[in-house]
Amino acid sequence: MDERAVERIEVDLLLEALYRRYGYDFRQYARASIRRRVRHFAGRNGSQNVGELIPRVLHDEAFAEAAIHDFSITVTEMFRDPDFYRAVREKVVPYLRTYPFCRAWVAGCATGEEVYSLAILLSEEGLYRRATIFGTDFNDVALQTAQAGIYALKDMQQYTASYQKASGRRSFADYYHAQYHSAIMDQGLKANVTFANHNLVTDGVFSEVHLILCRNVLIYFDRTLQNRVLGLMADSLCYGGFLCLGAKETLDFSDVREQFKVVDADVRIYQKVSAP
Repeated sequence: MDERAVERIEVDLLLEALYRRYGYDFRQYARASIRRRVRHFAGRNGSQNVGELIPRVLHDEAFAEAAIHDFSITVTEMFRDPDFYRAVREKVVPYLRTYPFCRAWVAGCATGEEVYSLAILLSEEGLYRRATIFGTDFNDVALQTAQAGIYALKDMQQYTASYQKASGRRSFADYYHAQYHSAIMDQGLKANVTFANHNLVTDGVFSEVHLILCRNVLIYFDRTLQNRVLGLMADSLCYGGFLCLGAKETLDFSDVREQFKVVDADVRIYQKVSAP
């Protein structure tokens, strides 16, 4: 058996150990992606091979927490893919206006940048006061950053450019104030936002909502897990609600495909039009 085959067994055993010991399930993550993250973590912690990590995660809770944090994906930014936010303004907001209130769920929100982006958009469209936004993730460290709403000031230039391309209607600087090297998001944006721990892999339906953003999360899951999570999303949406995926994600293969119509194929916006 070659070294790669041995490593695949070690990765399987490590993920099984994390699940059975702590309840965090990475077993159906896309294998190429999770192997890269496991190798990177092993190298940073002085392990000669992945197998050396297994007894450490079983017997050292702090080490296991570090591994869980490292394996989770926290890459995000404000107004990422401006075309998507323009499409939400043009094609989703008119429907949301017809509801007396709006409940939105940003699933896998990581450090919260997408939550604040949605809050800004809804504020500019006059919908924020009657909206509730839930930002969820299973990574508690990332959720703490999201709750604080404090980001690197150096990133604001890029976020400003994306906001402008997304048809932003004000100066982006109106939504944060600078302090030393940090940008602190305006407290008003948090008024109707709730951050909570929710694991898409192991938890059930979160809430009935009108809008779900789950963008660039499914790409880290294998096809079986993607299908399960899409079913969870469908069950969480009210009739007429919208599901927004990432540019490389699709409903086409899923069991819930027939429940949705395509609103914008380019930026992956779907609307629920039927029950199961």
